Amino acid sequence: MTIANDLATAGTATLGEAWKTARIIDDPPLPLAPEMSVAGVAITVRCKPGDNLAIHRAIAAAPCGETVLVVDYGGCVTSGPFGEIMALACQMQGIGGLIIDGAVRDSVQITKMGFPVFARGKHIRGTFKNDQGTGDIPLEIGGTLIQPNEMIVADADGIVVIPLHEAESALDAARNRLKVESGVMARLKAGETTIKIFQLDEQELYR
Repeated sequence: MTIANDLATAGTATLGEAWKTARIIDDPPLPLAPEMSVAGVAITVRCKPGDNLAIHRAIAAAPCGETVLVVDYGGCVTSGPFGEIMALACQMQGIGGLIIDGAVRDSVQITKMGFPVFARGKHIRGTFKNDQGTGDIPLEIGGTLIQPNEMIVADADGIVVIPLHEAESALDAARNRLKVESGVMARLKAGETTIKIFQLDEQELYR
């Protein structure tokens, strides 16, 4: 497995707790299906609501490797600039998934394809292809800054952003946390309480 796959397996909840410099998107786009998850290097693009030419351009120019397309669509949910055809185009380019601050279409077909998509909603209205948009730029989604070429991890719990040079350290921290949590759950199954395991004072809890 690659580091991107390992980060996706660790999960955003674990990464967000284990790595203190991970940036958590407070109001994240949501997955089309709860089992969807993705991690990879962010390919950023901003496109004009009602126009999806910039997304087509970003997909065609995407570098090889584990990447995630991150689109600033201005939060617009009154048109669907991304659908089944573009999802297939992403897969053919090796893009691992899409995070869009906007809506998408063809949600059932995209889900069947196994292409992870995180969006604000769904809308079937089509778009124009006139505005070239802007790519490879910092974006702000849900109040969180996303730089191009940062590691981004998304699943049903949320979305976190990690500087690429910190990815391996963040993964190590997440693995350590998972080991600790595994030990806690083993003790719970053996009959202990969280009060005892975490050495919490019961009287303090109820003051």
